Amino acid sequence: MKAAQFDRHGSPADALTVREIGTPSPGRGEVLVRMLASPVNPSDLLYISGNYTITPDSYPATPGFEGVGVVEATGGGLLGAIRKGKRVAVLGSRTGCWAEYAICPAKQVFPVLDDIPDEQAAGLFVNPMTALALTKEVLAVPNGAWLLQSAAGSSLGKMVISLGKRAGFKTLNVVRRREQVDELKQLGADAVIVESDGPIQEQVAKVTGGGVGYALDCVGGATGTGVVRSLTAGGKAVLYGAMSGEPISVDPRFMISNTAAVQGFWLGEWVRKQSVLKMLGLVSEVRGLVRTGTLKATIAAAYALDNVKDAVTHAAKDARGGKVLVKMSS
Repeated sequence: MKAAQFDRHGSPADALTVREIGTPSPGRGEVLVRMLASPVNPSDLLYISGNYTITPDSYPATPGFEGVGVVEATGGGLLGAIRKGKRVAVLGSRTGCWAEYAICPAKQVFPVLDDIPDEQAAGLFVNPMTALALTKEVLAVPNGAWLLQSAAGSSLGKMVISLGKRAGFKTLNVVRRREQVDELKQLGADAVIVESDGPIQEQVAKVTGGGVGYALDCVGGATGTGVVRSLTAGGKAVLYGAMSGEPISVDPRFMISNTAAVQGFWLGEWVRKQSVLKMLGLVSEVRGLVRTGTLKATIAAAYALDNVKDAVTHAAKDARGGKVLVKMSS
């Protein structure tokens, strides 16, 4: 089979190579998935460059944390037998999803309804599940409250805006490019601010009359610092990414006097802590929201596996135009 691999950390376009390797065999409790498509997420780029939360257990390594495919074989176990022959969304693969075949735990592949196309099913988890988990479970943003988020023009940021419209909370969205303002307002954003117009906390105070009780940041650095400093007394911010590669800087006196809280979030770890019933319910909810278009991803382009270097180059652009996919087969 073909697989995209890297032998060292570095720029994704330089580090990746497409190779012919042996098709792996599933162990008990695992399934062999013939991959159809996988998105290029920021976490994939960070994983290849060596700046992600985890690193490969060994090299060469294959990226791709999620995707869609068809279960073709099982290593044993009831759940694997039930999944065999089904088109499934994959959350986590022992061997990586940017390959023609991937080995996945049977409990981490979920059947996809026929009316959800491959392009949407490929990214069913990382963005949609993160958006839903952060707003509904971790922050539990109440109806009418303000939620401040950085990188609001990203695929995940747009999903948070859609969830706000559906759940009744208001979104205050931080963007870097001015042309994103009208686009996000058309999607239903309640307010959009541009970083270059001044300190984030000052712009937030003007919009809200003081600050926000809930915030999300995936950038870090000066942006993340401004997001955290926008919290009101008792406010809570969740950090779920570090796109800038820089730490936030917050005066502890601000945190103490405001009794504010800052919490980290990593989807993989959060999912592992949830019960099976909880995850089944959330997966069902996510599938429904994808079907109705609430959590629909905009697809910018799809590249064949052989052209994976072009895919990661496109995905690294600021104005990528939506989600970039790697397609293995059809």
